[in-house]
Amino acid sequence: MRSSRVRVAGPSAISVALVLASGLVACNGPALDLAKQLTVEDVSTGWFDAGLVNGQNKLVPTLSFRLKNTSDQTLRTLQVNVLFFRVSEDNEWGSGFKTVVGSAGLAPGATSEPQTVASQLGYTGSEPRQQMLQNPQFVDTKARLFAKYGSQQWTRIGEYPVTRRLITP
Repeated sequence: MRSSRVRVAGPSAISVALVLASGLVACNGPALDLAKQLTVEDVSTGWFDAGLVNGQNKLVPTLSFRLKNTSDQTLRTLQVNVLFFRVSEDNEWGSGFKTVVGSAGLAPGATSEPQTVASQLGYTGSEPRQQMLQNPQFVDTKARLFAKYGSQQWTRIGEYPVTRRLITP
């Protein structure tokens, strides 16, 4: 009968794993308070004409903006998530996700390219799009903007009412 050895990872293997894990965190830089280190600029909202769906006009709430890096370090892998809410409800109605910058990063003091995020949900109707915005059953919407840097948690960086104006492609 052949005996076999079971090798148990000793402290040196655990130390190596910890060093590697901390190196991965360091790649994204130190933790930042994104609510203080990002400035939201050039904010614009409205209802995007999403075309025809099942023969009806579709409008979806939309948020456009730029992000300015007010920190002293380059922000790599910066993402945003916009949650849309009807003003009369507490539950999320729709959302949109976008990567603002990847590995190239956003340098200190730099401002991102314009970002536009639209909800996947909206209103559909047979009436003309502009009239849809005037419909008495139309419920206004607000957009909550969240940002995420590297592996940090999502941070809320703004909330904006969605203006009742038509945005066409």
